[in-house]
Amino acid sequence: MIDILQSIIPTALFFSAPLIFTALGGVFSERSGVVNIGLEGLMVMGAFVGIVFNLTFADVFGTWTPWIAIIVATIIGALFSIIHAVASVSFRADQVVSGVAINFLALGIGVFLTKQWYGKGQTDMVSQPFFTTDIPFLSEIPIIGPMFFKGIYLTSYLAIFVALIAWYVLYKTPFGLRLRAVGEHPMAADTNGINVYKMRYIAVILSGALGGLGGSVFALTIASNFSHSTIVGQGFMSLAAVIFGKWHPLGAMGAALFFGFAQSLSVVSSGIPLLQDVPQIFLLIAPYVLTILALAGLIGRADAPKANGLPYIKGSR
Repeated sequence: MIDILQSIIPTALFFSAPLIFTALGGVFSERSGVVNIGLEGLMVMGAFVGIVFNLTFADVFGTWTPWIAIIVATIIGALFSIIHAVASVSFRADQVVSGVAINFLALGIGVFLTKQWYGKGQTDMVSQPFFTTDIPFLSEIPIIGPMFFKGIYLTSYLAIFVALIAWYVLYKTPFGLRLRAVGEHPMAADTNGINVYKMRYIAVILSGALGGLGGSVFALTIASNFSHSTIVGQGFMSLAAVIFGKWHPLGAMGAALFFGFAQSLSVVSSGIPLLQDVPQIFLLIAPYVLTILALAGLIGRADAPKANGLPYIKGSR
């Protein structure tokens, strides 16, 4: 049993990290009252930028390349999300339509530039992805060490750390209080001197930054290259994690860990007696089936922020 857990837990953490980052972005956006269906597109943009930067500068930065690549992808994701912010906050466009447009636009840009720059439908494989590592001292703890600290990606623990920071920011700081107020009752927030448009812009840009970070981490740990099929549904799973986690950073992290575990089953199944005879296709679709089941009936009542999806018009009720 311990051997099985030692194979499942690092893999589940590995698959969960990109979902955690992106889901946290969704929490910030939706807590401010802006629905962000465009998480998938933001992940695509992050994956594209992360891989291209890595391929271009691997010789310059060496082993630091993946870390610098995810920082660049975070910045580009933030800039790209401004399109969604302008459409949904300033022009009061339908937020769902704007998010879907972001998804199509990101994939179109990524695939087009890949064909232009590399002459084929996918990039080369990166030479400097993230590699697994053992955390000194902690990996030597009996039982727990091999499960949580041996052969893991540092990005997995970075994701958990960012989730804790997101919880602190949203629930323990004046900024977080203002952000949540804007998502619950924007007119009351406006009356109290909070700039609703500014807060929503900041929230959407934060979601873009975290979505870009999630996409680049996925590309540099799991995929190692970019093509039209690098990100296939992970953004929507992150959106599901936002809802499953009831718009709470730690809840979203828990849901992302659950979905990451579901994704890991197809990888570790050969070493688990119960799953050895299950056809691979069932294990590959398991994450998506579990996502639907989780949203359909396992989460109980989930109330979104009251102003979520509603454009704010200053002076109106």
